[in-house]
Amino acid sequence: MNMTVLDRSPDPAATADRPAQAYMGFIDCDVHPYTKGPNDFDPFLSKRWLDHKNSIGGRPRQALAKMPMYPRMSPGSGMRMDSWPKDGGHPGSDLALMQEQLLDLFDVSAGLLAPLVGGSAAERNIAFGSAMATAVNEWQLAHWCIPDKRLKGAVQVNIEDGPGAVAEIEKRAGDRRFCQVNIPPRGIEPLGRQRYLPILAACAANDFPVSLHLGGTSGHASTGGGWPSFYHEEHPSYVQTMQTLVISLVCEGVFERIPNLKVVMVEGGFAWLPALCWRLDKHWKRLKQEVPFLTKSPSEYVHEHFWVSTQPIEEPERPQDMLSILEWIGPDRIMFSTDYPHWDQDDPRYAFKVQIPRDWQEQIYKGNARALYHLD
Repeated sequence: MNMTVLDRSPDPAATADRPAQAYMGFIDCDVHPYTKGPNDFDPFLSKRWLDHKNSIGGRPRQALAKMPMYPRMSPGSGMRMDSWPKDGGHPGSDLALMQEQLLDLFDVSAGLLAPLVGGSAAERNIAFGSAMATAVNEWQLAHWCIPDKRLKGAVQVNIEDGPGAVAEIEKRAGDRRFCQVNIPPRGIEPLGRQRYLPILAACAANDFPVSLHLGGTSGHASTGGGWPSFYHEEHPSYVQTMQTLVISLVCEGVFERIPNLKVVMVEGGFAWLPALCWRLDKHWKRLKQEVPFLTKSPSEYVHEHFWVSTQPIEEPERPQDMLSILEWIGPDRIMFSTDYPHWDQDDPRYAFKVQIPRDWQEQIYKGNARALYHLD
């Protein structure tokens, strides 16, 4: 695919010891709010489901039920050490501290919430999972979006409840306090399957980009070869999950059926995307007969329908190689994210180890997210 060669001249405002200030006022595409305690969602559950929660509880599709997703050496499920509130709450649960450490510190113009709480997507009881998704959405409004209008919610849905998910999306349509629909990347089946098409179509029809935030559990092994022994294996395997999503959505012809669908891959890296597309294009030339509904090459679908967030940013041995990766993906398809308050959070001042062109900075830190999410 022909790519336009953009100006790579350095920013004259940048010096060796002081990076350019283009990051100020950026839009953060990955902010994690957390609960203060296990009962935070109770006010947003009906009596029927509150009784269920208190008497029966959840049944997650998690094989290693007593095993945390993060190693013990990183307390609090992988949080930065200075993000613990003074009142003893969980990192990410205190709005004032989030404002101090992120929103006010960098004059963030908008922060897109990515709740990793509630367990709705992994719940075996489908109806209870949908009830929890609704509760998390109401909780986002009450505790985050209303108190600080810079924070924008992500509609939580249970994709195993197709009608319920569509109803939740339509319920939030037109409410600009919500900017996207969050669909966990590790589902029971690949996301491109027909059973999920009504949910994806509802997202597109209501102008909600789909956010695929890495992580979660489906009950299946987290790697293609089975359950890993170490967190050191688990963490890099997240990339395999994101690759599977791209392959499924493209090869199943989702974008032919839903041509206005927009997909954002969050916290999955992005340096792997060019190589994956090269491989997909190569095999598509030989296997067109199997997928005759694809009217263009896989890489074209990716360029037209996918966006990526920056954190975690790969750091090649030759920093200049990062410019080639960004150029291939397209600087108009990359959006900045911190992943606050996780231990590997990116500081916008130092996230890129190479000076990126001035026009790219404006797009990545602000412009792309502002246009995609219709932010003021």
